[in-house]
Amino acid sequence: MQITKEPKITLDNSLIVKKNLVGLSKKEVFDLLSSLESSTKKASMRAKQIWSWIYCHGEKNFSEMTNIDKNFRSDLDKNFSIERLNIAKKETSLDGTIKYLFSLKDDSKIETVFIPEKKRGTLCISSQVGCTLNCSFCHTGTQKLVRNLTSEEIVGQLMTVYDDLDHWEKSKKKKDGLSDCDIITNIVFMGMGEPLLNYSEVRQSVLILISDRGLDFSRRRITISTAGVVPLLKKAHDELGCMIAISLHATENKTRDILVPLNRKWPIDTLIKTLKEDLKLRNSERITFEYVMLKNINDTEIDAKRLVKIIEGLPSKINLIPFNNWSGTNYERSTQKKIEEFSKIIKKAGFPSPVRSPRGEDIMAACGQLRSNTLKKKLHDV
Repeated sequence: MQITKEPKITLDNSLIVKKNLVGLSKKEVFDLLSSLESSTKKASMRAKQIWSWIYCHGEKNFSEMTNIDKNFRSDLDKNFSIERLNIAKKETSLDGTIKYLFSLKDDSKIETVFIPEKKRGTLCISSQVGCTLNCSFCHTGTQKLVRNLTSEEIVGQLMTVYDDLDHWEKSKKKKDGLSDCDIITNIVFMGMGEPLLNYSEVRQSVLILISDRGLDFSRRRITISTAGVVPLLKKAHDELGCMIAISLHATENKTRDILVPLNRKWPIDTLIKTLKEDLKLRNSERITFEYVMLKNINDTEIDAKRLVKIIEGLPSKINLIPFNNWSGTNYERSTQKKIEEFSKIIKKAGFPSPVRSPRGEDIMAACGQLRSNTLKKKLHDV
């Protein structure tokens, strides 16, 4: 009987899906490395080394991690990856603001904005593809929620911008006189989506951002902006310790129900009561209220005085935001005179009330202008 040899099967390594280490918690990284190391002690040491390479040095190649054994580096390269997001489009405003359109692995699109200022550089990041809140004055609100972002995609926004701005090298040179505006000093969750409706992934991302053996952001340099998801306010404040910004935008429920429909679930009095009674503010900590100035909608003297009454007894700062126009909206920006008069009433009551200067309007990167064209796939499209 003739014996035939079985054909030799060759595995195509390019088909192996490697696990991206960006966005994983320290414990998750340790657990993955435990399968490659002979002891817990060694796995712990490797996890610390790799964490430092990824988040302190911005290294993307395991082969360049020179304090790790070559054979182990090879094992890492076979099993894992250190990935960045894909920049589909990059636009730079006349005022220096940069808007990034990122294309994710499922072809979803999100936008992220870098805002350089004289004394700081702020990165505005997204937490969802689209948004579920449908705020009527916000361009993002016209895009239905597609899905939550993962911690990999949230942290990935920062890492990708770091690369693009050459931040890793600039941050090393900061001690030699480089100004803060040349690097990212502040992070605001004010891009696409409601952060507290994606709390678990936002939480993990923040814990990575504040790790003192990695990116090392101060908690006070990170702001989470929310429309007022009341049940999660205390949890977010206590667990993360970041600055909290409330998208208020109105001083009575009838108007806020239209501007911020979430108000129908948790109205103004419920929101303010939670802020006053449940959040234990630390020394010098204040709640920031975001207030978009809409012509003949919420910009009257009565509104200003009512706002002062609402926040009485609560350490606060009120950011007044001139409305930024977008195609299809019926809203208009309040006049400069109205905005200044509104601010004076608040300041007279003892509350800081800066008027935010619009940034990136010419590239649709200003507050309330972000939006991608991603639509949620229907079952028959999957």
